[in-house]
Amino acid sequence: MRVIALKRLREHWERPGCGDSEQPLKAWYAIVREASWRHFADVKAQFGSASAVGDRVVFNVAGNKYRLVAYINCAFYTVYVRFVGTHAEYDELSIEDV
Repeated sequence: MRVIALKRLREHWERPGCGDSEQPLKAWYAIVREASWRHFADVKAQFGSASAVGDRVVFNVAGNKYRLVAYINCAFYTVYVRFVGTHAEYDELSIEDV
């Protein structure tokens, strides 16, 4: 898969207090880059805790400390990272707006 917005991941782990997300986000990125998902079921098989919310997929990162929201276009093998943040930030989010 082609991952769009690696910069968004980097900006998250560079935030004060979020340095512990660097290695988990890099691991997520490496796994996704090698994947070739055709359907959400393929995502779910690889990331059992992934959830579909509308047309977005929510991933738990760093032992469920952070949330990553992505839009996945399986036809073009592309993953668009839309949001990375804490659970509190995610709870305040309107997922349709990201």
